[in-house]
Amino acid sequence: MRFGQQLRSSLIKDYYYYYISYDELKNSLKTPYETAPTPQNPKPKRRPWSEEDEKRFVAELEGELDKVFTFQKVKSGEIIRRIKVSEREVNDVVSKLDQRGPERSQDQGETATGVPTEDDFLLLEEDLSEIIADVHDLAKFTQLNYTGFQKIIKKHDKQTSWHLRPVFAARLKAKPFFNDNYDAFIVKLSKLYDLVRTRGHPITGNSAAGGGQQNFVRQTTKYWVHADNITELKLIILKHLPVLVFNPSKDFDMQDTAISSIYYDNPETWELYTGRLKKTEGAEAIRLRWYGGMDTETIFVERKTHREDWTGEKSVKARFSTKEKNINAFLSGKMTVESIFEKMRRDGKKSEKEVNDLEQLAREIQYTIITKKLVPVTRSFYHRTAFQLPGDARVRISLDTELSMIREDNMGERQRCGKNWRRMDIGVDWPFSQLPKEDIELFPYAVLEVKLQTQAGQEPPEWIRDLIASHLVEAVPKFSKFIHGTATLFPDQIDLLPYWMPQMETDIRKPVSRHIGIERPGHSASYTTSDDTLDDDSEEDEEEEGEHEDSAESHTVLGDEDGNENEEMRRLRNAREVMEEHEIHRASDYSDPVNSLDVEERIAAQRAAYPDAFPLYDSDDEEDDLEEAKRIGGWYYRRKLIKRHTQIAGSRALGMFKKILGPKPTPMPGPGALDPLGGQVRQERFRAPKGKRIHVPVRVEPKVYFATERTFLSWLEFGIVLGTIAATLLNFGDDVSLLSAWGFTIVACLALLYSLVLYLWRVDKIRKRRAVRYHDIYGPTALCIGLLAAVIANFVFRIRESGWFKSSDEVGRMLEL
Repeated sequence: MRFGQQLRSSLIKDYYYYYISYDELKNSLKTPYETAPTPQNPKPKRRPWSEEDEKRFVAELEGELDKVFTFQKVKSGEIIRRIKVSEREVNDVVSKLDQRGPERSQDQGETATGVPTEDDFLLLEEDLSEIIADVHDLAKFTQLNYTGFQKIIKKHDKQTSWHLRPVFAARLKAKPFFNDNYDAFIVKLSKLYDLVRTRGHPITGNSAAGGGQQNFVRQTTKYWVHADNITELKLIILKHLPVLVFNPSKDFDMQDTAISSIYYDNPETWELYTGRLKKTEGAEAIRLRWYGGMDTETIFVERKTHREDWTGEKSVKARFSTKEKNINAFLSGKMTVESIFEKMRRDGKKSEKEVNDLEQLAREIQYTIITKKLVPVTRSFYHRTAFQLPGDARVRISLDTELSMIREDNMGERQRCGKNWRRMDIGVDWPFSQLPKEDIELFPYAVLEVKLQTQAGQEPPEWIRDLIASHLVEAVPKFSKFIHGTATLFPDQIDLLPYWMPQMETDIRKPVSRHIGIERPGHSASYTTSDDTLDDDSEEDEEEEGEHEDSAESHTVLGDEDGNENEEMRRLRNAREVMEEHEIHRASDYSDPVNSLDVEERIAAQRAAYPDAFPLYDSDDEEDDLEEAKRIGGWYYRRKLIKRHTQIAGSRALGMFKKILGPKPTPMPGPGALDPLGGQVRQERFRAPKGKRIHVPVRVEPKVYFATERTFLSWLEFGIVLGTIAATLLNFGDDVSLLSAWGFTIVACLALLYSLVLYLWRVDKIRKRRAVRYHDIYGPTALCIGLLAAVIANFVFRIRESGWFKSSDEVGRMLEL
């Protein structure tokens, strides 16, 4: 879909007049024709772009920017005031609660004792839902308008050869309507919504960032989230889980959500990178992590260890904390492990066993770093929004935004970190504009992690299954920031790439799933930027609208009141039609609930219908030939119109023909096409870049080797049986048996040789963890055919020797004798 169509279909009714006038700006880029179009010359040359045209266009662009900026600022201030009002109302209601909780609603609204009723909380929840919807709409409004400005400036620079982008970038910074941080809104709304949802009794517990936990064992699934869907995803999650705030007594600060990690490896062998990529048993990742800014004193030293399922153990992350001033001495071995935990032993806050376990962990990490010559190679930075009930780790969702990977090594001529354990020329000032391009990788998506601790056989909550099966996320199992950052920042040293690298070139945005989204109380779901409400006949409708627009423009003078009124009516008519189409789609989507597809089937059907990527905004560079032909008229327009209607008629006839042939079965995903939580996994074939190899995860357990050996022994046993038959025929038979023995011997030798070669090939591929086709298609078939041929040959030789094929005269002579 072109961006102009996307803008019209994604509008919000109440914000309609404050969007960027993209179509009008696009028309302003067209200068008049030097000569009038004729049927012989339907597209004459346009007048060159002049300085007056540039001034006029810049003035229009400034007006649109001022309109969008003013509205966004006013609306943002309104949301802030509404949140403050709701906060006072929620605190007032909660303060009236006693230990009995909210009472049932009565006619007088409140009971005689003044305890809030259930209706009071329902009204508060409805008000907060309205504010959440407003935050969602404003975020979509901001994102869509920012995209519009970027696209119209790009189109201007391409069509006019006047470079406006650098100049207008400064004007955008002066009116940064797109820089509003909605995280502060989300944190505040999450706290209020949790109070209302729990009826004034929120769950309390340890909210520290792992402060009381040293070992983590969770089932984790990871997803990519496009920047267009981040705010919507956060607002959906906060209705079910509160935002985890580590220090509730402190006002929200974006720096508090920053997480930085320094990953260590040996740049000569890349042992840790290779082990984590191949998921070998016992593969380790060692990193140093801190929360907040560079002035943070507490540093966590962590080790992640991968365990294969066949071992019966779970992959685990273990860590201990120490002061930043001790890191360099600890890593070099100058500081002993005992001295690090000396203060912890004196304080007595942890048991002797816990301290001993931490000492053993620190000793193992220190030994690994020194013996394997590990040095800092990659830093990951991101802002994390965590959703979790305090003290309850059964369901934890984290969303990492503004993810960046940064080089920390000293390879080449540059000394990035020097002899320190991290580089000090950067902090948490994303996007780190001071760094050279080769030192940083800005990840284009957010990373969603769903961490569950469920009992055996227990399924995740329904809202989580709906969320991860929606259009908002893209499943990327086993995604690793360390692996991705190292593979992209060290292209000359890394030859083995993770499987998701080719997917970076694919647009992960998908058609909207209408069963999930932000809804206003009592209303349908609000419109998102991923809505595609235009059907296949939208171009024909636009052509008819274009005729009305042309006729209106021919009678409208710039600045005329009637013309302005007609323009407003036209925009209202377009909005109404879009709304009606949306309601029709929504009604059809919810119809026939008994025989409708579930979420997974519906997503799978969409993927089958659209096997390629899902581009949201197509190129606007091509002009609409039919629109140009309408302005010219004559036979040129008739010829174009006939061609267009012929294409429409052909497509409709093809559709009818397909319906006559009968309905097709619902496309279903193949085995393994769904991840454990029900999300869809796209399967596509990619080719690795020249000189690189893509590693596809392959699970190898000891029973795989045993199964391969059993298969080889079965082939060996069969070959020995055939060899025994051949030896018996050779030693105890006649001439016919000798010929049959040759046939069985050849089949037996071929079977033994084939099984040996196949066994050696399989063992080699299993050891290298190659994703190849291990099942044997041709061997058993060829063996059966060879054995059948040997048996038939034996039978033919035997009955021929017995005289079955002799003529009647020969038989008569034999009888006379």
